Amino acid sequence: MSSDFSDVLTNEAAPKTASTITVRIIKSFPYRTERSLVLHNLNLETTTVGKLKELCREAVRTQPGWKPYRNVVLDTLKLYMKAHGAKTSNLIINLDHDDWILSDDNKTLVDAGFENETEVSFFNREMYVEFKNNPETRWD
Repeated sequence: MSSDFSDVLTNEAAPKTASTITVRIIKSFPYRTERSLVLHNLNLETTTVGKLKELCREAVRTQPGWKPYRNVVLDTLKLYMKAHGAKTSNLIINLDHDDWILSDDNKTLVDAGFENETEVSFFNREMYVEFKNNPETRWD
């Protein structure tokens, strides 16, 4: 019996030199305000954490639809999940695993554990700490 579907996992489908990454740009933790930025053909072997931050800030600054996010100081990246990994119950950020915060701007994404289809959150660190200390949502 043949199948039209590939058995290759999505995180292995694209080379590390042409990967797709989803960045959740977070405006507000209590209101769960976020918008996803999908970056295609990203070279994980040469792109650093600092360069990824620059790419995201540039997209927010210049692309249409991001105006409400331009007043947020985006300074911290944190892994949300990898393809085929368990997702957190929080819809915008993984509140567990503070060791998943990417604090070394010189580290390449592949060295930080990125692979194709990795999802990462980009946010203001001070707002994250405040929300983590009091994880109350106000959107309902």
